[in-house]
Amino acid sequence: MRPPPVTAAVRVRRAEVSDLDDLVALEESSFAQDRLSRAQYRKHLDSESALVLVASANHRRFLGTAVVFFRKGTTVARLYSIATTPQAQGKGVGSALVEASEDAARVRGCRSLRLEVRKDNAVAIRLYERLGYARIGEYANYYADGTDAFRFEKQL
Repeated sequence: MRPPPVTAAVRVRRAEVSDLDDLVALEESSFAQDRLSRAQYRKHLDSESALVLVASANHRRFLGTAVVFFRKGTTVARLYSIATTPQAQGKGVGSALVEASEDAARVRGCRSLRLEVRKDNAVAIRLYERLGYARIGEYANYYADGTDAFRFEKQL
C-alpha cells in the first residue's frame, strides 16, 4: 500500500531521540555509502556543534532530515547531509530543510552555509542553485565510490 501524498505544510523541527529509528532507516535507504551510523546520529542529537532537523507533515509523518555542523571560531556552517523519503521528493521538503538549516546557522551567527553534492546529483544541484547557492569548487574522488563533488556556498 502506498503512503498518502504529502499535502499539508511541511514542518521542520529539531530531531529527538525518538526519531532515531526513522533517521537511520532513511539514511540506509538514501545512501549506499558514506552513511551516518545510529551511534553518530545519537551523538549529533546531543552535540553543541551539530543540529539534526526532521521534516514532517500530515500528523508527524517523517519525510526527511538534514544535518548541519558548526565549528567554533568560524562563521561558516556546513550542511553535511540532507535526505527525503521518496514520497516527499518534489514536494518542498528539501527546500524547507535547507531553509531551516540556513535559519539555524543565522541564529548561531554564521554568515554562510556550505555543502558538498555529488556531481551526478542533478536534482540536488538544481535545488541548491534555485535557493541561491553558488558553486565555489569541486573535489575529485570525494565520495567512497570515487564520485566527484561540487562545493556550494550561500551567503546568509
